[in-house]
Amino acid sequence: MVRFSNNLIGILNVITFLLSIPILGAGIWLSVRGSTDCEKFLERPVIALGVFLMVVSLAGLIGACCRVSWLLWLYLLVMFILILLLFCFTVFAFVVTNKGAGEIVSGRGYKEYRLGDYSNWLRKRVDDNGNWAKIRSCIRGSKVCDSLSKRNQTFDQFINDNLSPIQSGCCKPPTACNFDYISETVWNKPQGFTNSSISDCNTWDNDPSILCYDCQSCKAGLLANLKSDWKKVAIVNVIFLIFLIIVYSIGCCAFRNNRQDNYRGWKRGYQA
Repeated sequence: MVRFSNNLIGILNVITFLLSIPILGAGIWLSVRGSTDCEKFLERPVIALGVFLMVVSLAGLIGACCRVSWLLWLYLLVMFILILLLFCFTVFAFVVTNKGAGEIVSGRGYKEYRLGDYSNWLRKRVDDNGNWAKIRSCIRGSKVCDSLSKRNQTFDQFINDNLSPIQSGCCKPPTACNFDYISETVWNKPQGFTNSSISDCNTWDNDPSILCYDCQSCKAGLLANLKSDWKKVAIVNVIFLIFLIIVYSIGCCAFRNNRQDNYRGWKRGYQA
């Protein structure tokens, strides 16, 4: 008789297998229908995750319910590596997102962001020209600045608006530039403007395809957004890590049951 821990591992892996099907389907859909760089970037990781979950869940299901010890051992090995990697990533996420926060601007409802406030590791990633070209394409593709420009706000309404980090960093010039407000994404440089000591003031352009997408403030806004997202992911990872440890413990019980059953079967066969 298959024991409780084997049954429980089997049920959990059936659920995991069923979850892997829509994940794999989403990856295949992205590979066929994806039109933007961001969608294409997600395609391979999503497919890999779907295939990984499907294979691991099948190994755990067959190993536990059919009492195939070597498959269950392989399942536990993969689970152990996954727990270790997830733990390392969670610690890493908390460390690299520990620094950096938006600065309150006097008389403004939004914050502004400086690249130098964030960790060296994150700064190096966004400062890399190849990486930033892809990220910039994703930001433009999200049309976050287009949606801001459609609000048709007055200057007073705009400065009291609660802009997102991306909108604050990429869709407008820094407040210190003192540009003349025309609309949310159109700011004219004052008459007689020459090169400023603030590089972002020189980088700003009213062209909707340029704006401040190459500004340091845009990179900082992205990192502020990334920091918030990674904090949430890290918290979810902690919960998932606890769940994996519980499943791993149950899997160890199922593996022990398999060995005991195999030993009893061998002993009966030997005595016969």
